Amino acid sequence: MKDLVLLVADKNAQFALMGALGRPEALGIVPINFEFRVHPGRDGGVRKSGPELLAQERRRFKHGLLVMDWEGSGSDLSGASALEASLDDKMRPLWNDSAKAIVIQPELDIWVWGSDNSIEEVIEWPSGTGIRDWLCDMDFCFDENDKPIRPKEAIEAALRKLGLPRSSALYQRIAEKISLRKCTDRAFLRLRNQLCAWFPRST
Repeated sequence: MKDLVLLVADKNAQFALMGALGRPEALGIVPINFEFRVHPGRDGGVRKSGPELLAQERRRFKHGLLVMDWEGSGSDLSGASALEASLDDKMRPLWNDSAKAIVIQPELDIWVWGSDNSIEEVIEWPSGTGIRDWLCDMDFCFDENDKPIRPKEAIEAALRKLGLPRSSALYQRIAEKISLRKCTDRAFLRLRNQLCAWFPRST
C-alpha cells in the first residue's frame, strides 16, 4: 500500500501541497509516497462527494486527506470547522483515524502569505515598496495575522501589476520556499499535525 492519497479541489491546491510534501523535514515527517486526485467539481464537488471518491482509494493507500476551501464550498453549515467535522464523520466508518478532512478558511491562497520575502522572490517583486505596503495603498485589508482578508484577490492584484499569469506552478514554488514551521494558519497547522501523527520522524 502507498502512504497517502490527497483529494483536492483544484490544481493550485495540488501544486501547493506538492511543494510542501516535497519538504518532509520542514513538515516534521519522514519522506512518504503520495498521489493526488483533483475533483472536477472543485470545492463544492469535494464537499458533496469527496468522502465517496476517497473511499474508492482505501485498498491502495494507508491514509487519505481531503483538502478544500470554505470559500466556494456552498456549505450551509456554520463554518469551516463544522464542515470539516461533518466530512470526518462520513469518512470514519471506512478509514477510522486514517483519513482527515482539511477545510481552509477562507481559501488556500491564505497560505502563500506566510512570508513577504518568499512571495516577492518567486514573483520577482521590484525592490522599494514592499508587497504588503503596496496592497495597503490599493485598499486591501489585513487580518490580525497581517494576512489579506481577500488572499486570492491580493495575489491576483500583485500578479496583474507585474503582468504575470496566476498559475499552479506559482503555488508550488512559494510552498517550496515559505517556512512550514512558522505558518500560523489553523487549517495548515491541522494538516501538519495530522501528517506528523501519521508519519512521525524518529527521535
